[in-house]
Amino acid sequence: MSTIIDGKAIAAKLRAEIAAQVKKLQTQGITPGLATVLVGEDPASEVYVRMKGNACQDVGMHSVKHTLPAETTEAELLTLVDRLNNDPTIHGILVQLPLPKQINTDTVLEAISPAKDVDGFHPYNVGRLMVGKPTFQPCTPYGIMVMLREAGVDLAGKEVVVVGRSNIVGKPVALMCLQQHATVTICHSKTRDLPSKVRAADVVIAAVGIPEMIKGEWIKEGAVVIDVGVNRVGEKKLVGDVEFAAAAQRASAITPVPGGVGPMTITMLLHNTLEAAQKTVASTR
Repeated sequence: MSTIIDGKAIAAKLRAEIAAQVKKLQTQGITPGLATVLVGEDPASEVYVRMKGNACQDVGMHSVKHTLPAETTEAELLTLVDRLNNDPTIHGILVQLPLPKQINTDTVLEAISPAKDVDGFHPYNVGRLMVGKPTFQPCTPYGIMVMLREAGVDLAGKEVVVVGRSNIVGKPVALMCLQQHATVTICHSKTRDLPSKVRAADVVIAAVGIPEMIKGEWIKEGAVVIDVGVNRVGEKKLVGDVEFAAAAQRASAITPVPGGVGPMTITMLLHNTLEAAQKTVASTR
């Protein structure tokens, strides 16, 4: 049976460290501030935004939530983003996705100041990630890398297979693994013979969004499995992208769903917001 990589425990440890750093900043007159922007009334988005606000409060950060009606125009949203860009009490800006159809997501993300882009989605920060320069790293991939580190997984020379090619998880986590000297294969819905690709992996990162798509029998003995998926099956049951029970029999370490990658995402958002505030202090010295 494999070791469970406990995302809740790792997140709790990191949040305690973040809270200590927030207190340190406050002695210098700075409280890290995160602004969240929600357009419309999507129930899932409302839950995510509320969780982010609560997490900020837990570590002593300043949190401001902006809720706009679903019919908000792109120009109105851009006006708000510009105001937040120029607000010295706000160090991080998060526009909750998805946005209504009348608003161009790329236009909005590009309007956020790269210095306040704590989601790591701005093309400037994506470009810096690509070339290996210090930047705000996307929160879920960042959390995955921290989990691997905390689990004692050295990626150098390892075969890493990423299943999923999104801009939010798949592509950035592949880049991060490459920077840690792994040999990385990105797979997706058009990949031929996906089982054989997964069977060759020392580390499998599943971020495809299909319930239990990755079968336990595909996992190589002793591999590490990071399951990013959160899929609702039936009324209450949540499952990942990996067939957990069967995979756990073969993997050396595996993340559960829920309680694995999920808690790390918001934690890394807090980390990025703290870092943005710290950079503000550094720039005034």
